[in-house]
This record gives sequence, C-alpha cells and structure tokens, in this order.
Amino acid sequence: MSFMQIKNLKVHYPIRGGFFNSIIDYVYAVDGISMEFEKGKAYGLVGESGCGKSTTGMAIIGLEKITSGSIMYEGEDVTNLRRKRNNLFNREIQMIFQDAHSSLNPRKRVEHLLAEPIRNFLRVSPKEEQKKISELLEIVGMPEDAKLKYPHEFSGGQKQRLGIARALATNPKLIIADEPVSALDLSVQAQVLNFMKDIQSEFGLSYLFISHDLGVVKHMCDHISIMYKGRFVETGTKEDIFTNPHHIYTKRLLSAIPNVSPKGREKRKRERIIVEKNYQTELKNYFDHNHRVLDLAPLSETHFVAIANGVSVRGNNS
Repeated sequence: MSFMQIKNLKVHYPIRGGFFNSIIDYVYAVDGISMEFEKGKAYGLVGESGCGKSTTGMAIIGLEKITSGSIMYEGEDVTNLRRKRNNLFNREIQMIFQDAHSSLNPRKRVEHLLAEPIRNFLRVSPKEEQKKISELLEIVGMPEDAKLKYPHEFSGGQKQRLGIARALATNPKLIIADEPVSALDLSVQAQVLNFMKDIQSEFGLSYLFISHDLGVVKHMCDHISIMYKGRFVETGTKEDIFTNPHHIYTKRLLSAIPNVSPKGREKRKRERIIVEKNYQTELKNYFDHNHRVLDLAPLSETHFVAIANGVSVRGNNS
C-alpha cells in the first residue's frame, strides 16, 4: 500500500513580455504527472536534460511552487504544508542533491552539518545528538574524526556520502536522489550506488531516483517513469520498460544506451536507424498537434503508455 500519492502535479512558469510586462505564455516544466510510492521500493524518473524531472523532485519536497495538483502523505493533503518547517512530511521526505559540494555549507564542520536536521526535527539531548552523528558517520562508512573537518577536505564521493548521511538524519521514509552520482568517477559511482542499495534494504527506505542514465536506473529501481517535456510518456516496472517498451521516445532512449562490445555492433546500428525512422514518421500517434505528450493509457496493471486511442502499439521487436 502506498504512503504517498502525487496527483496531476503541474509546475508552470510564466513568460512575461510587452510594455506592461504581462504574462504572454507559460513554460510547462511539469504538466500533469501522477505517482505513488510504497515502502522499501525505488522509483526511477528518467529523461533528457530539461524534461522537468529535477523540477518534479524540487516541487515534491517544497523547493518549487506547485501550480496545481495535490500531494497526499499518509492520507493527509500536504500540498500547502511542505514549506512549513516543523511538520512530519518535511522530516520524513528528504533529498540528496546532484552537486554534493554546493549542498554542504563550506563554513561549517561536518558535525554542525549533520546536527542541523537533528535539531530541526528530533528532540534529543546534546549527548544523544553526538551519538546520532557518530552513528550516521558509521552508516555511511566515514571515520569518527570526519565530524571535525570541513567539506573541502573530502573527495567528491565522500561529500556525497555526507549528503546521504544528512538525508538519513531524520529517519526518512522517502529520499529524493537528484542525479546523485552524475558528477562522480565511474568507480566511485558504483560504490555510492551499491551503498545506497545497502542502506535501502537495511532501513526500508524508498527512493525517487532522478537520472538521465538508464543504466543506473536499471540497477537501482523497481518502477520507472520516462519523462518528456513535463509529462510521462511511459511508466512501468523495470521489466516492462526494458523488455517491452512501447512508446517511440522510450525506444529511442533505450537504443542510445552505449554498448562497448564489438559483437552485434552492426545489428545495433541498424536497430537505431529503424527506431529513429519510426520516431520521425509516427509522431502523430504519440503527440498532439502542439507536440504535447498524450495522456497515459493502460497496457497492463503495471504498464502505461501515452498513445492515441485506437492506435495499436508494437513491442520492442517492432
């Protein structure tokens, strides 16, 4: 059973112009998406740069103003409560930012960075606070003396671990991870991702994993939503998306996943050419006359795709 439901979420930015600086149009950053989150599961949000995936995460946590739609948490409408400091939603929904360095105050020691969320949401004594800080550092594999250092004294991977420790400080139910490893070396990426999976199983966390990297999302997530121009083009389980994609944009993304193996290279090249040709010729079946993504329609209990009514969809082997 889901503990949080997002219904028809929209974030529109006004475009102003003219002599009176009046609103002449809008940027539809997020344009009517719905999601549900269950305990212990990881959800992927994938799309190209500018599709609205990061704006979605920021809107959920309260860092972007919602134009319309609702966020229900544990049966309560929290859409207009997210900006209030001391509430259950802000305590149990945390975020890991893409740029770990910028998310850590360079003037504060790690001890103070980790103590801040504890003081904001948990009523504990100074002794219990220090114990909690030590436990958080241990969880993320950092030494005890790390709490006396400043952010600039750590590597990129270590800073990301500190960002994870901050997110864990309030015992959250859901962590929104916005491109948490995109700025890291490949070897460090693997370490951080495996670590995130370990703490997920240990603490029963749920993730909203925002990324442009389908390989990372496949490794991390149970359920995946593909986003394009502020809307979902396809959602489903990991198996639905990777073994049976239906939307031409999803197929286009999957065909672009790099593969260094020389075996089957020519076959993959031919498949990419076919996918690109289908993308150009079948747009009318997947987008309206304004090139807006159509509404999602069910293919199964778990699999939904945005496609025109009456149009037959072809699977991955088409």
